[in-house]
Amino acid sequence: MFIAIVQLPGVSRGKEEAIASGLASSGKFAGMDGLHTKYYLNGENGGGGVYIWEPREKAEAFYTEDWYPAMEKVFGVRPILTCYDNYVVVDNDAGEVRVEGEAVDPGEAAA
Repeated sequence: MFIAIVQLPGVSRGKEEAIASGLASSGKFAGMDGLHTKYYLNGENGGGGVYIWEPREKAEAFYTEDWYPAMEKVFGVRPILTCYDNYVVVDNDAGEVRVEGEAVDPGEAAA
């Protein structure tokens, strides 16, 4: 799994405006090939998103050099993009720990 965190410093919105903005752009991301989940972020220091991708190549194809000026045009600030590989997930909702998507017994894996 590949995780991209996009920060938009200084782009602060009220709750209702943030919801409206997220809903307005959600159609672009719904069903996007390779994008498993997108979380819209909003807070005192700005906005952004957390994107969960698989495979990594789909994310790399999305975050091109053209992406930065396009985001800056929309939000008035250059985004900060930070990317991570993700190997281990603790999913309390599902009651499992996964390594590269496969459920494991964490006690056995630690041995």
